[in-house]
Amino acid sequence: MTVLGGPTVVLDLAGLRLITDPTFDPPGDYPVGERRLTKTQPSSWTPAEVGDVDVVLLSHDQHPDNLDRAGRTFLSEAPLVLSTASAATRLGGTVRALGAWETVDVPGTDGRALQITGVPARHGPEGTEHLTGEVTGFVLHGDDLPTVYVSGDNASLDLVAEIAGRFPKIDVAVLFAGGARTPLLGDRFLTLSSAMAAQAARLLASPSVVVVHTEGWSHFTENAATVPDAFAAEGIADVLVPAPFGRTVRLG
Repeated sequence: MTVLGGPTVVLDLAGLRLITDPTFDPPGDYPVGERRLTKTQPSSWTPAEVGDVDVVLLSHDQHPDNLDRAGRTFLSEAPLVLSTASAATRLGGTVRALGAWETVDVPGTDGRALQITGVPARHGPEGTEHLTGEVTGFVLHGDDLPTVYVSGDNASLDLVAEIAGRFPKIDVAVLFAGGARTPLLGDRFLTLSSAMAAQAARLLASPSVVVVHTEGWSHFTENAATVPDAFAAEGIADVLVPAPFGRTVRLG
């Protein structure tokens, strides 16, 4: 696993290369309707450094901190993009809708078959879906493979508990946090806060947790520095895996 910054993570599994929510644009202001989101840090890798990928896991396409202009170009060269039904309609190309609890099999190059299951996510409090739009998470699993949960921009611990019930052995959890807030929802979180991420990790009972999407955008109210204390307060500081930007770490 290599965290590139924001929600963008490269995962090498079963001989395949996957990437989450590709964002490669430089720092600056990016419009979301009549509002703007401000990016403050560049990606640690360029698309060329990522190279060819087999699968893109796209939690949603409607916000530039999860899919930017360079990311859209990157999608056009990917053989398979898994995302929401609305993203598939808007983007076309190789983007395939993966519904909640729907599974697709992707043959690995090492002889193992990777299964990717879509799991529910909610980008804010219940009842705000009409404002924030459709999002999804993913669980990667298969025989002789670690089970990896990628949360996407989910702010619901109830949904995390439901996922944990369906997948009781999560080996690695990649949690999008940062406590994102925008004027759209006032003081309500659009993504997990650090404390919520720690609660999610406890629900998942995962031995390895990587917290991402905490840096690089001005609408994050928390950052990587607030994560360790939150996990320590939950009594699970030992599950946190440091993943400095651009440095590959082995998990699972």
